[in-house]
Amino acid sequence: MLLRICNVDAWQLRLVEKMDVVCNLGALDDNSIQAILNSWEGFTTCTESLLAGNGDLSVSSEFVSNVHTLCKHGLDSLVREHFLVSLEDAFEKNGASKFWLRFESYRQMHSHADDNEVEDTLREALEEISLEKRYQEKCLLILVHGLQSYKDYDDDSERIHLVNNYQLNVSSVLMASLPRHFPEILQCCFKKWLEELSTLLTEEMDADDMEEEMDVDHQSNPVERAGEMDIDITNKSEKTHKLVRNIGKVVRDLRGLGFTSMAEDAYASAIFSLLKSKVHDFAGDEFRISVLQSVKGWIQAVPLQFLRALLAFLGESVRYSSPSSSLKSPLASHPSSCYPGIETPSEGLVRWQLRLEYFAYETLQDLRIAKLFEIIVDYPESSPAIEDLKQCLEYTGQHSKLVDSFVSALRYRLLTAGASTNDILHQYVSTIKALRTMDPAGIFLESVGEPISDYLRGRKDTIKCIVTMLTDGSGGNSNAPGSSGESLLEELNRDEEEQEDAGADEEINTDDRQAWINTQRWEPDPVEADPSKGSNSGSNSRRKVDILGMIVSIIGSKDQLVNEYRVMLAEKLLNKSGYDIEAEIRTLELLKLHFGEGSLQKCEIMLNDLIDSKRTNSNIKATVNQPSQPNEEATVPLDVIDATIISSNFWPPIQVI
Repeated sequence: MLLRICNVDAWQLRLVEKMDVVCNLGALDDNSIQAILNSWEGFTTCTESLLAGNGDLSVSSEFVSNVHTLCKHGLDSLVREHFLVSLEDAFEKNGASKFWLRFESYRQMHSHADDNEVEDTLREALEEISLEKRYQEKCLLILVHGLQSYKDYDDDSERIHLVNNYQLNVSSVLMASLPRHFPEILQCCFKKWLEELSTLLTEEMDADDMEEEMDVDHQSNPVERAGEMDIDITNKSEKTHKLVRNIGKVVRDLRGLGFTSMAEDAYASAIFSLLKSKVHDFAGDEFRISVLQSVKGWIQAVPLQFLRALLAFLGESVRYSSPSSSLKSPLASHPSSCYPGIETPSEGLVRWQLRLEYFAYETLQDLRIAKLFEIIVDYPESSPAIEDLKQCLEYTGQHSKLVDSFVSALRYRLLTAGASTNDILHQYVSTIKALRTMDPAGIFLESVGEPISDYLRGRKDTIKCIVTMLTDGSGGNSNAPGSSGESLLEELNRDEEEQEDAGADEEINTDDRQAWINTQRWEPDPVEADPSKGSNSGSNSRRKVDILGMIVSIIGSKDQLVNEYRVMLAEKLLNKSGYDIEAEIRTLELLKLHFGEGSLQKCEIMLNDLIDSKRTNSNIKATVNQPSQPNEEATVPLDVIDATIISSNFWPPIQVI
């Protein structure tokens, strides 16, 4: 008998070896060996019939009978192995090869980017291979039934084991022959579907808004209200519902083939691409309106509603409130309020919300950083854009990107020989004010301001321009915007108001109380901050951005500034046609609050000289207007006398022309 089975194939050889190990081939009689060989031949024949191109389920009973015979002789492991290998070969021949052949003509996707043919091909190919896979799974269940019926008990572990092995084989076969352009095909299809869905949802939102336009409570921007509306794709038009269902079916089929990660990457890429485009549309070059809430509203209205429907279609309903969920983020601190009509959103939906909102923050942040120079030029009208950027940085923490980008823009566009000192100073003041909104402690302003300060120190007219900004407001630039020109005068006024408030609260806020308040408000400096310029360790209080202090630090000494101020004040006073010095007196009082009375004493005397001169001239005019004495000769016409009395020891040297 052994001689008759010498001419065998690989599987028959495995059968003989298995029989020898399990059944002791030498102890078997010829009838038993023949029965095993016949059952094996019947088993392999039925397997071929089941897994052939058209498939023949009529051989199921014969197949199960042969499985029982082989199991009786302890050959069940060989049965499983042979059937799984046969399934793999059949899937590669009838499924994978045909599947990939459908996409052979789409290697250059750019030529089919606007063609619906690739979408139809993808759907048809997935439906065809999924149908083949479902049939093979049905055949696998026949084997499971044969193994379980022989053991006479229903053990689900048998089915799970075989199904998992089959799924692994399917994924391996497909991935081994995966064309490089297939992920690009998926991304192209999902992008087009998502754009179509976005258009449909936007149109339906606009239609809903038109129905409610008579209601005064619904007059706000529809996109801004999107997060507050009960938007449910399942309640939308049949066209929208059908589109979502078709997308969900594609995702489900891809998952069934083992392409779970590839499918998620494809529709995630499409969603993020669409979101990036929307952020650019909302933001653009308009800096005078806030767009962050509009972006977040669109996220709620379109991608999250699509994902909600998709996750429901795929059967993912893990609740946010489940023990496995421990998400705590400022982006979703109250998740249920973001999803009207849902008590608690699924955990997958919340995770998607966090990903999308972070991406939106980062995208808007990058847009605003790239345009930060223009934004600061328009400050304070561009305050909404600054506020958006501040919120974005709070979540992304990418302050160093802002510093590097803005410093580069300053060096290229501002700190050049073609820019006037006045323009540089105005931009510097606007920069300080704008960045103070985002960084009240001035930590990152140090890195931004340092190159500007270094450059201004090399300009000969810097001191003169600074003093002019402090006194005239226009900085010597008649074309400068009023908000920028009066910036330093505004700071002087603000210092006065703060000192008055401090004086009013002096009795209430004692030193100990204020120290306790400062301690409660203390926060550590970010890791990017320069330790040598950190917070005052003695008081544990945060640094406060002092615009005047930063401007004076450019000069290096307040004495230089005061001396320049004396010279300019002297020229201005002597060039006056009258004695109206109210503005100069007001400016001097403000400067005394910031620089101290002692350093400005000479300037005060100069103003007093003008006051005394006015009084002297008034007395002279009064004398001229008195009735003349009889026979008195008027030797000098006093009405043409105009006296200016100066204390020469306190005035700067005056050049007489």
